[in-house]
Amino acid sequence: MSSSEVFGEKKKLPLKQLAVGALLCGAIGLAVVYFVGWRVALDAALQLKTALVGRISAAGPVVFFSAMAVLPGLGVPNSPFALAAGPVFGERLGLPVVTMLGLAAITFNLTLTYWLARRWLRPLCARLLARFGYTLPTVETGDVTDLIVLIRVTPVVPFFVQNYLLGLADVPFVRYLCVSVAIQGSLNVAFILFGDALNHGRGKMALTAALLIAMLAVGTHLLQNHYGAKKSTGAPPVGDA
Repeated sequence: MSSSEVFGEKKKLPLKQLAVGALLCGAIGLAVVYFVGWRVALDAALQLKTALVGRISAAGPVVFFSAMAVLPGLGVPNSPFALAAGPVFGERLGLPVVTMLGLAAITFNLTLTYWLARRWLRPLCARLLARFGYTLPTVETGDVTDLIVLIRVTPVVPFFVQNYLLGLADVPFVRYLCVSVAIQGSLNVAFILFGDALNHGRGKMALTAALLIAMLAVGTHLLQNHYGAKKSTGAPPVGDA
């Protein structure tokens, strides 16, 4: 008699539950980092103040938030700006103002990169493809929101690349901006709150911000699974009639 007959069939662990569990463990880990060695983690996260972000911060809020609005479009990560914004300007401007400025900065960046891609890169790509007898694909009306969400929740695609891809796809601007701000803006606000809470030793607020980040990560993971499953069921690919 085999061991599988004695103990029964072995069950496979569901991947979704494992992913959610891993994200929750990550949130708990952030809480442990805070209570055990949050100052070390904060100092490491804010080392950029001695480099690019630090120099920009010393120039004042106008330069800082202007750089936050423009530099991510060139490939500079947005998260260091979000983590540094609260500790650097929270006491001077107030956390609500810093949060609104951070949200305005990312909204400006989303707008700028979209129109650069749509008005400049797309015509250039269209001309290059035309030389080889190809045309840029178009997005069906019913697939627009699906495409925006799918690109936004794909973790391997950098933030600035997501913006340019959606601009090249010529998706409607209003829908692009609403969905993008809902996803990226929420993460941006969560990082600002998290950085400020760590800097001021606010355990409850830091834990709340960490849990918010974890919830957003779980949400994007579930959305990615949803749209991946939808695609595998035979939904027409983008550009097909």
